[in-house]
Amino acid sequence: MTQPQPQTLASLSKQLVDDEMVLMQGGGLKAIERQHKKNRLTARERIDLLIDPESFFQELGLWAAHGMYKEYGGAPGAGVVTGFGRVCNRIHMIIANDATVKAGAFFPMTCKKIIRAMHMARMARMPLIYLVDSAGVFLPLQEDVFPDTDDFGRIFYLNSVISAEGIQQTAAIMGFCVAGGGYLPVLCDTLLMTEGSGLYLAGQALVKAAIGQEVTDEELGGADMHAAISGTIDFKEPTDEACLHRLRQLIAKSNTQSSEKSDAACKSSSCSASFRSSADILSIFTDEPGKQYDVKDIIACIVDARAEPNDDKRESLAPDFDEYKAEYGQSLVCGYARIGGHACGIIANQGKLTQSTMAGGKAGPSKAVNMPRVIYDDSADKSARFIMDCNQRHLPLIFLHDTTGFMVGRDSEQSGIIRAGAKMVNAMSNCIVPKIVVVMGGSYGAGNYAMCGRAFEPFVSMAWPHAKCAVMGAAQATGVLAMIEERSRVRKGETIAARDHKQILNAVHASYSEQQDIRHGAARGWLDRLIQPDNTREELIASLDAAAQGWDHTREFKTGVLQV
Repeated sequence: MTQPQPQTLASLSKQLVDDEMVLMQGGGLKAIERQHKKNRLTARERIDLLIDPESFFQELGLWAAHGMYKEYGGAPGAGVVTGFGRVCNRIHMIIANDATVKAGAFFPMTCKKIIRAMHMARMARMPLIYLVDSAGVFLPLQEDVFPDTDDFGRIFYLNSVISAEGIQQTAAIMGFCVAGGGYLPVLCDTLLMTEGSGLYLAGQALVKAAIGQEVTDEELGGADMHAAISGTIDFKEPTDEACLHRLRQLIAKSNTQSSEKSDAACKSSSCSASFRSSADILSIFTDEPGKQYDVKDIIACIVDARAEPNDDKRESLAPDFDEYKAEYGQSLVCGYARIGGHACGIIANQGKLTQSTMAGGKAGPSKAVNMPRVIYDDSADKSARFIMDCNQRHLPLIFLHDTTGFMVGRDSEQSGIIRAGAKMVNAMSNCIVPKIVVVMGGSYGAGNYAMCGRAFEPFVSMAWPHAKCAVMGAAQATGVLAMIEERSRVRKGETIAARDHKQILNAVHASYSEQQDIRHGAARGWLDRLIQPDNTREELIASLDAAAQGWDHTREFKTGVLQV
């Protein structure tokens, strides 16, 4: 029987594009038609009209809720579209309810996705635009949407705090905004509303049941009422198109402190191309067992090219990358770079065997070999020092993940791997600069933590389509989990035959493999974006642009106590 051929990085990248085209249809073609029959645009159509022509909308959280809520028909994209978009030459965080998905109702992952977007905007002091069209809380799941710190109410808390911090928030209601959701647009600085939309705490049926009053939708919360009677809205517009046009006019008149930075960020995107073609990534990278690659070749596909003199005094191009402590701690590659004109620091796991020179006492230095993708004590120590220096220089940090974790064993423990790893985690946790993550291959165990996993507040976290994230690899985990399952059955008096043992192993491996698949993590909000590997440079430039215009570097960089 012919074994299926493993998918290549290029084929997985193409599959990612195809899958995302489906996700971008939200609730599907019929739901889009229903939205159009109401003379309303879809969330993505609204965003297309809002952002500057031919500019890049870097969508975040597209895979949120993927494969979840199947008993309710699913919730593609968690029923909301979020991302960085350039409006009047300044990057904004845009949050748009997708009314084609359960009328834009809030699922648990909807709240998590919006809170993440607001948190990112707050980190970069980035203005926010909300395009509101939502039926409110998805009632069958209300207990998981309503009360907790990462639920519905947290959005309004952040609305209030962001406003107090002087970060501009603009909302446009272009559909329904009911119940507690009504607080979001009203807590913003500027509020627009289209005719035919509704803003109220309770609809007709609930008002009739609660107080016996019979009223129309317009009397309760129509645009005319809020414009002329309650005075809640600032601008009433006849259509979605007119509303978005007015919104752009208002944004253009904003007197923002970051406008000059925004112009500079925009210009930086047209800086020199990378030294190597971005397409080369597809042939350089490998995650096949026993095969290696040099992560410096990946870096050369991402960073700018620069001119350098040759021995014959003529200039040639080279990667704009200055490696830090190149001969020390080689299992992590650190260095200063330019990407799209942005100066930054890069920390990358090395994907090949490297030499490690360790002190050998009177006999002199002893030679050892570092395994690929493993973090050793000397490389952790080096990267901690590099992270501190980038914070002193106010340089954003880019983490390129492909790690199985920290080295284990007697020699590593005696060399102080825990102490060195703790130093790296401490320095990374206390960064005052933007941290941007790309998971290229594996991101396992404490290696995920040290390389700025989701728990450590990266500004943007992205991953390639074949990447994996878990506490350990499937091969290692399967044996442990299968043993636990078998011991549990033995305690119940069951006999484990050889055939049963194989079935248990296969079932555990399949379940664990599904959990470590990067789409599983993206569905649960552990990542902001899945990207095509050969688009990594453009994605990094967009993220660096977003961070450049308003990041607050006035905070003092402090690490607390370090074990040295």
